[in-house]
Amino acid sequence: MKKVILDCDPGHDDAFAIMLAVQHLDVLGITTIGGNCTLENVTKNALKILEVLDKTDIPVYAGHEGPMVAPLVTAPQFHGETGLDGPDLPEPKIKAKKKHAVDFIIETVMNTDDVTLIATGPLTNIAEAISREPRVAERAKEIYIMGGSVTFGNWTPAAEFNIFVDPEAAYRVFNSGLLVNMCGINLTRQCCLTFEHMQKFREIGTKAANLAADLLEFFIGSSVSVSKLTGANLHDACPVAWIINPKLIKAVPMHIDIELKGEYTRGMTVCDYRHLRGTEPHIDLYRTPTMEPRGEAPNAQGALELDFERFMDLLYETLKNYN
Repeated sequence: MKKVILDCDPGHDDAFAIMLAVQHLDVLGITTIGGNCTLENVTKNALKILEVLDKTDIPVYAGHEGPMVAPLVTAPQFHGETGLDGPDLPEPKIKAKKKHAVDFIIETVMNTDDVTLIATGPLTNIAEAISREPRVAERAKEIYIMGGSVTFGNWTPAAEFNIFVDPEAAYRVFNSGLLVNMCGINLTRQCCLTFEHMQKFREIGTKAANLAADLLEFFIGSSVSVSKLTGANLHDACPVAWIINPKLIKAVPMHIDIELKGEYTRGMTVCDYRHLRGTEPHIDLYRTPTMEPRGEAPNAQGALELDFERFMDLLYETLKNYN
C-alpha cells in the first residue's frame, strides 16, 4: 500500500476521504488545518471519524489555525457549526498528538521513503513544511490535492474555496518542485451523490456506512439549500480515490500557477492547457524544436474526467468492508 500523509479539514467530504484512505492506503498520520471549520473542531472531527472506523491507531496532529497572511474563512453554511453537523457522534476518547502537524510532516517525509502527500483543505501546513525544509518537495515528489479548478471557481467566480482561503500557501506548493495532481472542482462536481446513494449506504448497514449516510443526508440538504445543487459533491474523496485507483480519473499535464494580486481573481488556479487545442494533446507540445515556447513546462496534472460509476463501486465496497 502507498504510504501517505492526509492533511485535511473535516468537513463532510473529508470524512469520506478518511474512510477511503485508512482502508486502502498506509496512512502514516492525519494532519489538520483550519478551513471548513476552526482547527479545534476539524481536529476533533478527525478523531471522531477514526473512532467510528476503529482506526484509532492512526495518529492525528493539529496544524495551523489559519492561513499565512489573511483571516481564516470557514464554510458553516455547508458543514454546520461543528464542521461535521448531522451525525450524533460522542466526544472522542482519543486525543491528538502534541507534536505540531508541520513538524510531523517534515520528520516523516525526511525519514521515510516514498511518502505521498494528500491535501484536502487549504495548503498552509504543506507550504510551511516546504518553506522550513525545502527537501520535503524532493523527498515526497508529488502531492494529490482537492483544490482549484481548470475552469471556474465556486467561492468566487474565479477561485475555489481551498485555494482562496490561503493562496500564498498554494503558490508555494505549486512552485515547490512537487508534482501537483490537482482535483479541481471541474472534476469533483462530477462526483455528485443523491438520496438514492444515501439509501444504498443504509442498506449496507455497517457502522461506517451508517455514518456515511448520516453525513450525506446533512450534506445534501445544505448543498441543495445553499447552492441549489441536485445532490452533494464529495470533493475531498476524489484525490484519495485517484491514488487508490489511477484509472478512475483522466488527467493531463499542464502548468498551473496561483493568482495572488488580482482584484477579482485572487486565489484563481491559472491553468495553461493550450496544448489541448491540438488533435493529439501531449506534453511535448509545450516546447518543440519547431515551435516557439507556448508556456511554462508542466508542474501539475489537471484532473478532467471522473469514472463516477467505478468510483461508487469503490466507495460501496469500502463501506462494506468495515465492521
